[in-house]
Amino acid sequence: MLKNITRFLLSIFIIINIIACFHAYKFTHFDETITQKPKDPKELSITGKLKALVFGVSIPRPLSHFSPNIPFEEITLKSNRSINCWLMKTDSAKGTIILFHGYGGQKSKMLDKAHVFLNLGYNTLMVDFMGAGKSEGNQCTIGFYEAEQVKTAYDYLTNKGEKTIYLFGTSLGAAAIMKAQNYYQLQIKGIIIECPFGTMLQTVKARFKTMHVPSFPMAHLLVFWGGVINGFDAFKHNPSDYANNIKCPTLLFYGLKDEKVSMEETNQIFENLKGTKKLITFPNAAHENYLNKYEDEWAKEVKDFLK
Repeated sequence: MLKNITRFLLSIFIIINIIACFHAYKFTHFDETITQKPKDPKELSITGKLKALVFGVSIPRPLSHFSPNIPFEEITLKSNRSINCWLMKTDSAKGTIILFHGYGGQKSKMLDKAHVFLNLGYNTLMVDFMGAGKSEGNQCTIGFYEAEQVKTAYDYLTNKGEKTIYLFGTSLGAAAIMKAQNYYQLQIKGIIIECPFGTMLQTVKARFKTMHVPSFPMAHLLVFWGGVINGFDAFKHNPSDYANNIKCPTLLFYGLKDEKVSMEETNQIFENLKGTKKLITFPNAAHENYLNKYEDEWAKEVKDFLK
């Protein structure tokens, strides 16, 4: 009897780990064979939610479908992967701002924010992380290896003689910036970050929460296998810890209706930041582009920060 129970439990354990491994791979590797985005978990039926939980969700590789409507230079940089960038310049520039997109995004989605920076007198360097746009591969590590690509973009500008550099990133892009700043201590004027998650485990748990299903033990297994598949300890990929070593001025944005990042995570990051800092919250914004609802407020805070 005991032997049968042991076999049963071992079988369940193996099956759960296989599911978690499969799920983790799909979460960190975009599918180049599909184009349709997955539905929001809240829109799925019970059957759809179960299917997503068991087999994972295939996410199409993010592609740029349009280019800037002003003159730009297309640049390819060699980092840990080959990354594609757009450089747009303005007359008598005060400096350059490097823009980094979020999970499932690519550089063309940030053109609205790039135009705000250009109007404020700054050149903009827009980056496709690996696995997105015209950059190499289909892998995404939620900011871990992308941090080296942040440094590569920074190095490109410094080698060109630029001395006034700011970094802007949203979600995954914010996490990548924070990891890069923690490890490399880039000599920048400041960072502007939107809705970075606190820890890798917290952001995975949040995805289960949006589907109203328990996160344990699958969230923990997903983080474990995600790290194994991609070659790093995902439990240690924590922007809230990176913040302890960020001493440059920081402008942090957060939407109070965000279901993927909590106010608690945001407060912890803000508390841990060591340099001059400011936290701006938007009452009716979720995990989204803040310019959709708060364009004037966002632009004003950015302008004040850059002064």
